Order: sequence, then structure tokens, then C-alpha cells
Amino acid sequence: MSVDNPVKGRAAGAVGTKRRLGVPAVTFMIIAASAPLTVLAGGVTTTFAVTGVTGVPLSFLILGGILALFAVGYAAMSRYVTNAGAFYAYIAQGISRPAGVGASLIALMAYNLMQVGIYGLFGFTVSSLLSARLGVSVPWWIPVLVCIAIVGWLGVNRVDLSAKVLGVLVALEFLVVIVYDVISLAVAPEGISAATFSPESLFVPGIGAVLSFGIAAFMGFESAAIYGEESKDPKRTVARATFAAVGIIAVFYAVSAWAMTVGAGPSAVIEAAATNGPDMIFAFLGAHGGVLLSDIAQILFVTSLFAALVSFHNAVARYFFSLGRERVLPSALAKVRTESGAPFAGSLAQTVIAVVVTIAFAFAGAGSELGELYPVLTMFTWLTNSGAIGLVLLMSVVSVAVIGFFRRQQHGASLWVRVIAPGLGFVLLAVVFVLIMANFNVLLGQTESTAVTFVLPMLVLLPGVVGVIWGLRLRRSQPALYARIGHGAED
Repeated sequence: MSVDNPVKGRAAGAVGTKRRLGVPAVTFMIIAASAPLTVLAGGVTTTFAVTGVTGVPLSFLILGGILALFAVGYAAMSRYVTNAGAFYAYIAQGISRPAGVGASLIALMAYNLMQVGIYGLFGFTVSSLLSARLGVSVPWWIPVLVCIAIVGWLGVNRVDLSAKVLGVLVALEFLVVIVYDVISLAVAPEGISAATFSPESLFVPGIGAVLSFGIAAFMGFESAAIYGEESKDPKRTVARATFAAVGIIAVFYAVSAWAMTVGAGPSAVIEAAATNGPDMIFAFLGAHGGVLLSDIAQILFVTSLFAALVSFHNAVARYFFSLGRERVLPSALAKVRTESGAPFAGSLAQTVIAVVVTIAFAFAGAGSELGELYPVLTMFTWLTNSGAIGLVLLMSVVSVAVIGFFRRQQHGASLWVRVIAPGLGFVLLAVVFVLIMANFNVLLGQTESTAVTFVLPMLVLLPGVVGVIWGLRLRRSQPALYARIGHGAED
């Protein structure tokens, strides 16, 4: 397999040699990471069951508003900073290079945790389906290893191939969720009520846990900037795709969560979610739409997870590429395939990480008292919630970086774009971050905090400290390399 020189010239300095992605393709990549059917079947039902709060639909609109504030400055900065490292480059140019290196390691860890964690739920779901439908007993880690191979193959090929695959899968997800919403509104055992959109339904003692669960549903929306170097028009594509994704995700999840309360009945939705968990949607579709529809929805649940895996894999590969190109990490990670322009080395590195972690959990879970749920209650729950901590922290820091970037040069941006929106975004995202930390044991399904409650956040936060120290060392030992941090795609 041939590779390009990763560090010489603009053609070799950017991911790929052609800009292939338009606004729809990038938007699909973002929404795929969010995994609509997975959020509704897994995230929303879990939020109802664990928190006992019915105002989940309203929480999606509030979180969408917070992230839209963040997106104002983030999208504006994307017009002037085009880098596959995204958060890394934004913080390096808006705050400082050492802070950027610290952010890069947090992002790398967070995206890896999100991606690898989803494999746990994927393996459990596929294994359960094979057992229920075909009577075949397959350990959860076997479908995971097969999936890792497929995702890795897509990762080393043209990015627009991944975008096309994700586009089809996301469209099918939306279709089945819309069908579920329509049936729920038609059944409506207690009538159609908008009570779950009222402030009284959300602003209760459990609101912190609701927002903590809800923010995870948006994870991946910020990834538009990662594809800036492969976008047809990065000055417009990143901004438009980011705002489109935030709006679509917030409204779609709010409406679907509301439809869930209507379909089960506002007074019964908490009990139904606690009793059935993710099967709540599939059992409902089977009862009111037929077994075939329920089976199709379960298959699409698997493809929803697959789409999220592909999207996060691409994000991780491009972070590896960006850091290798600027030699913050070994330059070998910046290698790309000549024929596809894909970040081959970064994709391979992520694939190896996924294989190693999966095998480790497979060995650790052998004979576990958690039984078949082991990969869900450990690998999925632990890793994805830890990844969400890192991404929310990074978004709050990026908000500060936006202010710093436009303070140096305004680029004709308004006060709202330069200061007010990112300032409000920082405050609100910081509040969400504190809520996640305060409710982390709840997110892990623990009644009381254990060592795991504190160790997992450290997996994300400590690399940031190491990165800052490494950046300061580079400033002293390799000033030429240090000067390029966060500027890798620029002439």
C-alpha cells in the first residue's frame, strides 16, 4: 500500500488530494455519530427510567439552544481555521499552543472512548438478535471484531464512500423513528398532551441527571470542522453543516421523546421505560405496527450503531493524522493512501486500539456475574460516558478560544459572534460539565460512587495535563515544530 509524504507541500499536508464533501455529506456524518435510533431506544428510555423526570423533550430543546450558542463562534472561526484537528487547532490558535496540545490528547482519548465504547452495545445487540431470531449463540465480541474490520476498511477508503453509506443508514433511521412517532401519536392512550414541554416537568431535582444524559445525544455534532480539509467549500460547509446538525438533532429528538410520552401515556412512560429499557420501542412497534416493523427497527438499531462507529472512527483517524502531520505525535501517523487520500495510518491506529480494548473486555468479562449484559454495563456505559465528559469540557474551552482568536483579529465579525455568544456558550457548557461530574455515578448506573466513578474521568482529564506539559517542553526543545502547532494545513 503506497502512502504520500505526510509533511511536504500542501497536497501532502492536507487529508486527501480532492475536496469531496458538501454540506449534506458532512451533516450526515455528524448525525450518524449522534445515532438517532440508538439515542431514542437507548438514551431516552434510560433517561426516563433512571431520573423519573418527564421533561426530557424540553431538555433536548434547551441543550440544542446551548449548543447553538457554542456553534455561533465555532462556525465563525471555522472560516479562518481549516484543520483536521478541529478542537486542537482552535484552542492552539485561540488560547495557546500548549493548551492546544493538551486539548488534542483529551479529544483523542474522548473520541476513542466514544467509538470503542459503542462496540460494547453493538456486540450485545447483534449477539442477542442472532440468538433470538436464528437460535445461534455467539459471544458478543465476535460480531465486534467483524465490525471493526469493516469499519477499518471504510476508514482507509475515500471519505465520500463512508458518507454515502452513512447517508443511507441515517435516512433509514429517520424513517423508522418517524413511523414510531406517528404510531405513538395515533395510539395516545391518555390523549395528546404537551405537558412534557412545560418547565414544571423538567425543572425538578433530577434536572442535572437529565441534562447529563441528554448532552451525550449531541456528541459528534461538533465534528464538522474535522472534515474541513475535505470539504468542497470549508468556509461555508463547516458552518452550515454544524447549524443544520444542531437544529435537526434538537428538534428531532425533542419531538420523538415527546411522542414516546404520548404513545405510552405521560403517567405511564417512566414505568414503561424502567420495565422494558431499549426494548420499549421495539415492543411498542410490534404491538401496534406488526412484528415485521419491529424486526426492521431492531435491524436498523444495529445499523444505527454501525453508522456511529464509522463516524467516530473517521474523527479519530483525522485527529491522529493532524497530530502526526505536526509531529506532536509520531509523524508516521500522518500517512495517507495515495489513491483515496484517506488517513491510512490514523485509521489503522484506531482499529488496533479497538481490537485491543475489545479483547481486554472479553477476557475481563468471562464468567462475570453481569452475564450477557456485561459489555453494555461496562464497556459501553463506562467508555461512552467518559468520552462525553471530555467532549463537553473541550467545547467549553473552545468557546474561550473563539474569544481569544477574534480578540487578536476581528475579521469583521460582530460583537455577538466574537464575545457574547461564545461567552454564554462557555458559561452554560461549564454548567453542563459540572452537572455531568456531579451525576457521574448516576450515568454509570451506580447507587453509590466507587473507584470506577473517579478513575474513568481521569482517563480523559489526565492526558490533557500531560499534553500541556509536552507542549511546554516542545516550546523549549523544538521551537520550529512548536511554531507549527495548530497550523498544519496552512502554507
